[in-house]
Amino acid sequence: MLERAGMLKGYTLNSRDGEIGRVKEFYFDDRHWTVRYLVADTGSWLSERQVLISPYSLGAIDRDKHHIAVDLTRKQVEDSPPLGSDLPVSKQFQEAYYGHFGWPTYWSGPYMWGSYPQIVRERAEQITLGDNAGEWDPHLRSTQDVDGHHVEAIDGVIGHVEDFIIDSHTWAIRYLVVNTRNWWPGKKVLVSPKWIESIVWNESKVVVNLSRATIKEAPEYSEGLLLDREYEAQLHTHYDRPAYWMDEPAEVSVK
Repeated sequence: MLERAGMLKGYTLNSRDGEIGRVKEFYFDDRHWTVRYLVADTGSWLSERQVLISPYSLGAIDRDKHHIAVDLTRKQVEDSPPLGSDLPVSKQFQEAYYGHFGWPTYWSGPYMWGSYPQIVRERAEQITLGDNAGEWDPHLRSTQDVDGHHVEAIDGVIGHVEDFIIDSHTWAIRYLVVNTRNWWPGKKVLVSPKWIESIVWNESKVVVNLSRATIKEAPEYSEGLLLDREYEAQLHTHYDRPAYWMDEPAEVSVK
């Protein structure tokens, strides 16, 4: 199911034994463009630290009640390695975090979730990051940091990043929502991270390998639009790019 990141912000995170907070933002890895952590606003509970929730622990999303199930207890969250407040996420923290929960690491293989193309909830035998574990992970980015970045086509600036479309099955970011209001008032379009040529972080710029004309003529996106496979197929046909569901490996069953 495709979900808009902006819609999920503010959703309640319900653990096995009570509420642990609300979704504040997301950290994603800019190599695979996959959400690695939800940042929880815990209010007065654990307010002295930033609380991260991995998709490994996430369950069903209830759109009517605006909550997301978390398959952890409040005690497990409280006892997880502390990150502090508003600090970059270090490799050392991730090593401790994944070791605490015993989850397989996403950096241990070539696929979106390490050794697997999807989330596989199994115990990890060994977790290691090697040298420089204390350094922050330069590939881990906040969606909040990318919001508002200019989007530049091969022939000029075309708009800015307004939101992200997340696949709640794999937690991959499937699309960036690009607002082109400065060029064509009111129009928003979707662009896949796979079509990004580069990101110039110090200039707050996302460069895509598409022309302005191609983006201008893309199927329009609106928040109420049903993002079904028919619409996605139409989108990929317009951009003349292969669909992600054709490229990704089949799911693997782990017993």
